[in-house]
Amino acid sequence: MSERDEVGLTLVVRKPCFGLPTGCPDCLPLFIYLRLANLPFHLDFNPVYPDSDKIPYVETGDYVAYNNERGGVIECLRQDGIVDLDTEVLSVPEWVSAKSMVSSWLADAILYELWLGTDGSSAQKIYYSDLPWPIGKVLFLKKVHSVKLQLGINKENPERREEQIYRNANLAYGALSTRLGEQNFLFENRPSSLDALVLGHVLFALQALPETSVLRSKILEHGNLVRYAEKYMTELIEVGTSSPPSSSSAHSGSGASSSAPRRGPYNWSSKPKTKTKKEKTKEEKTFRRRAKYFVATQLVAVLLFLTLMGRADDAEVELDDDDEGYDYSE
Repeated sequence: MSERDEVGLTLVVRKPCFGLPTGCPDCLPLFIYLRLANLPFHLDFNPVYPDSDKIPYVETGDYVAYNNERGGVIECLRQDGIVDLDTEVLSVPEWVSAKSMVSSWLADAILYELWLGTDGSSAQKIYYSDLPWPIGKVLFLKKVHSVKLQLGINKENPERREEQIYRNANLAYGALSTRLGEQNFLFENRPSSLDALVLGHVLFALQALPETSVLRSKILEHGNLVRYAEKYMTELIEVGTSSPPSSSSAHSGSGASSSAPRRGPYNWSSKPKTKTKKEKTKEEKTFRRRAKYFVATQLVAVLLFLTLMGRADDAEVELDDDDEGYDYSE
């Protein structure tokens, strides 16, 4: 740990927007978790892989924890003994149930709102605004298709699934609002990863989703959740916004990195990053060799997606022609 402390912890996230240090709904809870833990870290941005499931990730020395590993970065940090806010609540059944509810119901609700329930402008700004328009648009449509599969939405059940998603989210907000009351934290009068997840969810919904958002309107019905989020928006996020801008150097990571400086309007770091040069790991060298193929593979994926979608549309047209004159309504 001494070597890691000396090098410092770097949190790599998607770019800031909507008045948040990062506009990504996956990255924001991790940012808040590290703030709640009072763990000094440097904030960095990665614009190269806009929809990579490795982001967010943290690195310190030769240690890297990615979002798609072992249940996410927060769980990795806890298991590896770097920072753990959940020691006192892991055995509390109500806490376990509440975290499961937030990680499933509310995660599904944000996913639905971001990609399907609104006009998609927020998602475009977060993930694809730095890409050429045709590529960004096709990747957006590809992601929409993937989200529908993930949420179990098909041609027969879109209204039913939408109603279920919003109903679950509303139940979750009611339960969290009752649990919070007028306390500072949800359990044991101390911060935990549950607080980070809830704060990240509420702040993202209030700041990033449009005013027409159903999810946003449901949160606004619970005044104590809104006050809770606003309190920590001020204490954990807005602190340091008066710091002068700084250009952060690029960091190499095995799977998500940039060869150019990552951009951000402010230096959100809790502590300046130690500018010590470290020897590149084997994974980093491998990543650099493969980085030049990224654009090509993305284009191939786009072409395959368009081809498959085109064939699916042709099949639907043929099916409609064959079925003309038949009524399948119940």
